[in-house]
Amino acid sequence: MTDRIKLHDDCFMRETCLQEDICPLALSYNLLSGKRKIIILWFLSNRILRFSEIRKKMPDITKKMLTKQLRDLESDHLIMRHVFPTVPPKVEYEITEIGKKFIPVMEMLHHFGAAYIEEYREELEHKHEELDSQEICK
Repeated sequence: MTDRIKLHDDCFMRETCLQEDICPLALSYNLLSGKRKIIILWFLSNRILRFSEIRKKMPDITKKMLTKQLRDLESDHLIMRHVFPTVPPKVEYEITEIGKKFIPVMEMLHHFGAAYIEEYREELEHKHEELDSQEICK
């Protein structure tokens, strides 16, 4: 246990950290980093969606990349995949209970983005073309 404590000596969260062998922040980052994982969770945060519905919301992502991100989220238990035995097969995705725990964080990110827009609106207008492809509130 003393080795664990030494690992956490400089931790910003040292007073409340569980002091596990793996840093909870690093774990969270690894679970959520990846091409569009957070956006996919945002889409699923308030409804169940089919693969085609998710893809329509992200027209610039390839089918292969979307499939990979969905599989990663599923294997990390953040979303569930439901396959219905129809022809053609119907597949729906839903956020899990542990995935729902990330919704308040996404809401905070949304609020941060809104505050940032208010503060730096003029600068962002010059960068608008770059940001257009990332817009998800369509």
